[in-house]
Amino acid sequence: MSLLRSSLLVGVGAVASRILGFVRDILFAQVLGAGPVADAFLAAFRLPNLVRRVVAEGGLNPALVPSLTRLEPDEAATMAGNVTLVFGCLLLGIVAVVEVGAGAIGLLVAPGLASQDGVPELVALYTRLAFPAVFGVTLASIGAAFLNVRRRYLAATFAPLVVNGGLILALVAISQGLALAPERQAAWLSVASSVAGLLQLGLIAAALASGEDKPVRFRRPVWSPALKSLLLAGLPALVASGAVQLFVLAGTQVASFWPSGVSWLYYAERVMQLPLGLMAALAASVLLPELASRHRDGGTDAVVVAQNRALALALFLALPAAAALVILAEPISTVLFQRGAFDPQDARGTALVLMGLSAGLPFATAGKVLSQTLFARGSLRGTLLAAVAGIVVTIGGAALLGVLFGMGGIALGISLGCLAHAGAMVFLLRRAGLWRLDREIMGKIAGIGLATIAMGLFLAGLRYLMPEPRIPGLAVLCLGGLAFYAAAAWLFGAVTGRDLALLTKKP
Repeated sequence: MSLLRSSLLVGVGAVASRILGFVRDILFAQVLGAGPVADAFLAAFRLPNLVRRVVAEGGLNPALVPSLTRLEPDEAATMAGNVTLVFGCLLLGIVAVVEVGAGAIGLLVAPGLASQDGVPELVALYTRLAFPAVFGVTLASIGAAFLNVRRRYLAATFAPLVVNGGLILALVAISQGLALAPERQAAWLSVASSVAGLLQLGLIAAALASGEDKPVRFRRPVWSPALKSLLLAGLPALVASGAVQLFVLAGTQVASFWPSGVSWLYYAERVMQLPLGLMAALAASVLLPELASRHRDGGTDAVVVAQNRALALALFLALPAAAALVILAEPISTVLFQRGAFDPQDARGTALVLMGLSAGLPFATAGKVLSQTLFARGSLRGTLLAAVAGIVVTIGGAALLGVLFGMGGIALGISLGCLAHAGAMVFLLRRAGLWRLDREIMGKIAGIGLATIAMGLFLAGLRYLMPEPRIPGLAVLCLGGLAFYAAAAWLFGAVTGRDLALLTKKP
């Protein structure tokens, strides 16, 4: 399958997941608003949703794909079975610990909620009900990695849709058919999250069992150096792959001390995740296996070429997306979320946070792509340290800028964490001799920058003509900006026919 077809398949799945996620979050805002109950639910939902997003975007792939790629198919299938059984036991233990300590763990995510009457108890309840989803989505992600190794992307790409789809059905049923208090509504949504995670696992299991090419073979686990190395790499891989989500989690801890801060940050981050999640899914599912294969073959120059091509694609998507989100932050927040319990003040607060987060989108996307080269080399320690550095910068920046500028400053602190993380990736790649920006890639970046500026001016003009757009107006702004950027990108040389030919070439 060509890189273009693989990328399109994964991209369609990622976009579909984000669209369903938008529908889910619109219903969240309509049903729960942005008050204490919403803060409690979203604080409890943050941890399992973080795990779901990290593993859905291939968070375990950096530990699994390079190791399994180096093995023969039969050996890889046996190793996959051992990994599945061992990880299953570990996950059961983790879920049990969280069920016991749900109160403390939930408030660790949002410590500012501890002072609100009755909210800590809600956080503990919702955490206990929602966290079992982690068992299902993590094992499903492990199974999806096995499918990706065999270049079987269909089930791995579309199985995660069941989580958002299940929550949407639950939200519709709760809001339309059941007259429940907000506290009870949030409780049922937490249960629905766990059920949907187990359904996702069932779909992946069915895909693994189908077909002649069985990626997993279950035997009694045999403890080997290879299995030990792979398991020890799992946690660092999750931390390193979920760097941006961890920066947002650190920002959530600071935001919990602001009224409705947890909710505003959640909704704004969900919008920002559309372009970032698309690039993350492409990087983990398509780029990482290609880089791992090239690294195995010893082609350093080929690795650098693939990395630069992916970086150009990342910036091609991220730079215009960041500019558009800054310009359209207010109408996006108003049109998507301002209804039901979500009032105009909440929409303005969410827009302010979205603008701050959008500033870090290009750095977050670049860091996600550049880390794949280090993952392919098995260099998890460096990527883990880079993620930790980004977390430290996020906490310090969010705390300081939050005092100075409120919730918008907290969002800027998260963007600073993304910048620090991307800078650390460049430093590590330079040390490994894998950072070379030739004249071609620099020319493309310049073309992307010029096209983005042109699109920004075009959108600002349209925004002046439509000061308060509704759904049709927002669609015109988004589609018009996209069409203008595509034309400007071609004009300024950000994308050429040769680029399309390279993408359609089979690896």
